[in-house]
Amino acid sequence: MKKLSSTLPHMVLSLGLVSIIAAGLLGGMYVLTKEPVAAQEKQARISAIKQVAPEFDNDPEADAREFTVASGVVCTVYPAFLDGRFNGAAVSTSSMDGFAGEIRVMAGFTASGGVKDYQVLSHAETPGLGSKMQLWFRDPKGARSVLGKSPATTSFYVVKDTEQKGEIDGITAATISSRAFLGALRDAFDAYTKYSKENEK
Repeated sequence: MKKLSSTLPHMVLSLGLVSIIAAGLLGGMYVLTKEPVAAQEKQARISAIKQVAPEFDNDPEADAREFTVASGVVCTVYPAFLDGRFNGAAVSTSSMDGFAGEIRVMAGFTASGGVKDYQVLSHAETPGLGSKMQLWFRDPKGARSVLGKSPATTSFYVVKDTEQKGEIDGITAATISSRAFLGALRDAFDAYTKYSKENEK
């Protein structure tokens, strides 16, 4: 018992030193990886904006505006101007209502409000089911595709959501993921509409 009590302070000291060293290493790794990760995220964002937005000759990132929409989600609008005229925008948005959590989307809208294109930036949905979002909602079969459609004239809810008179075919066996994706697009459109109205003034 005496021996144990005499070694206890040494054990506590050793554990304390190990904890301090581990914390220092983790902090160092965070500092080392913070900038490269941020640069990688920025590059992915720029690439997504270029893909989904209509043609532009301005700097959408420099002209970006944030809007909080009715659902409480904060969306970022990256406006696309061509020869000084508003040509549409890319809008980054997200939904926490996915089957496995957050879904992040970059949606592009034309000046008339139609969906030009979209990119699913990140998700944790089930492989082979909810993960089909990237391709499913651009597939021309049935009423799957959202491309060329506007939430102003088409009900961006899944067809089985009869109360909302849904007009988009949800992913087979992945209704929750489909609802989250379409909800994200509706939020993006709300932010886009807010920006458009301000730009008209």
